[in-house]
Amino acid sequence: MKPVRFALLLLFALGVLQLHGPQAQAGKPNVLFIAVDDLACTLGCYGDVVAKTPNIDRLAAVGTCFRRAYNQLPLCNPTRASVMTGLRPDQIKVYDLDRHFRDEVPDVVTLSQAFQKAGYFTARVGKIYHYNVPAAIGTDGFDDPPSWDRTVNPKGRDKADEALIFNAEPHRKISASLSWLAADGTAEQQTDGMIATEAIKIMREKKDEPFFLGVGFFRPHTPYVAPKEFFEMYPLESFRLPYAPENDRDDIPAAAFAHNCPVPNYGLDEPTLLKATQAYYACVSMVDAQIGRLLSALDEIGIAENTIVVFWSDHGYHLGEHDGIWQKRTLFEQASRAPLVIYAPGMKGQGACDRIVEFVDIYPTVTDLAGVDTPDHLAGRSLRRLIENPHAPWEGQAITQVLRPADDRLAEMVMGCSIRTDRYRYTEWGDGKYGVELYDHHSDPNEFNNLAQDPDERAQAVMATLRSQLKMKVSGKTPTVPVNPDRL
Repeated sequence: MKPVRFALLLLFALGVLQLHGPQAQAGKPNVLFIAVDDLACTLGCYGDVVAKTPNIDRLAAVGTCFRRAYNQLPLCNPTRASVMTGLRPDQIKVYDLDRHFRDEVPDVVTLSQAFQKAGYFTARVGKIYHYNVPAAIGTDGFDDPPSWDRTVNPKGRDKADEALIFNAEPHRKISASLSWLAADGTAEQQTDGMIATEAIKIMREKKDEPFFLGVGFFRPHTPYVAPKEFFEMYPLESFRLPYAPENDRDDIPAAAFAHNCPVPNYGLDEPTLLKATQAYYACVSMVDAQIGRLLSALDEIGIAENTIVVFWSDHGYHLGEHDGIWQKRTLFEQASRAPLVIYAPGMKGQGACDRIVEFVDIYPTVTDLAGVDTPDHLAGRSLRRLIENPHAPWEGQAITQVLRPADDRLAEMVMGCSIRTDRYRYTEWGDGKYGVELYDHHSDPNEFNNLAQDPDERAQAVMATLRSQLKMKVSGKTPTVPVNPDRL
């Protein structure tokens, strides 16, 4: 893969801008808004020792890498609608793949619309809002036409090669199963490669006027399709299934497991699961290469020093944790936490930030950094303070929720809600009727020991505090004098 000079040039730009200040920039800053589908924190900058992601890692080194950023609902449509409206799922009433946010909030001003109002050209290439069927690349799905001045839906050979894809679960569609293909051809022939190509064309076309460009990559969403060269980067022997203690699931409520993954590892054998893991990582590296192309283009076009870069994944992803959870739709750390990196020209802060932040914070952050008017009704707050100083005081908490349908495990539809503090994760299923979970991340970062199962006096006090704060947060209220449960 061609190396990029983006990091070196950005470091130079940082130095120039710190000497002369943000006013040295000519005109309004552009925004390159990069979304990746189903990407866990399987990146070098997040501590993954297997992942080969040099381009994202370089961006994280010169920007702010939020290592504890949490999405509001770990499923494509709800989380994307939440990010783009700056509202929580309970405000837009989008919990699954079957509803558009404007059904509930018809007049909401989306993130890109806020930039339209400020005189920006806005465009989308690929997937920013949800597509009804992820495998049906090239369709608009649940896109939002008012959000864009232009949309581009590339369709690559991965769609044409669908008949070649191996499906480990033939009873499911390839978009929902563990399925993959080590493809012939180049990355530029894949849909994601074409997305990068089309985005670069728009950057070149609009280099002399301010733009907000959403670039949405489809992988590593299933099916895991990438050229063979990316599979070869990951020998099968470099993988193993995640560790879980014996009887790990005994203290986990049934509702905590997604209805589409109730059986450990889908009942598949270890060699098949390792091949799926290899394919996932191959897709991660393919997407990383396309992001490298975007960053190189900023240099070549000459707009790197005047472009805010936002990189995010819609949610996290499971690769077999807790004795066989795969994909998303859980409230465990692996699905609730997701990558978020923001580079803002002229900001002093760079590197890792370990404060708890939420995806509803993305909207007000981007408008704040660009000097664009921010609507008053947003659920989050600007992360500018942390971008200026990643270690600044922050008292952050994150709310993630997910809806379970009634099935043979649950007699009724059940909402799960989870609150994450610096130390704890507390989760209720159906207001506690279908189970409660408490994990102490200081001693149990993998969430193996559910302290709510047989709580001691301290655990009971922590749960009481977090239960109150969870209900306040979900309702949109703020406690008058919030108690920090991490200090109980």
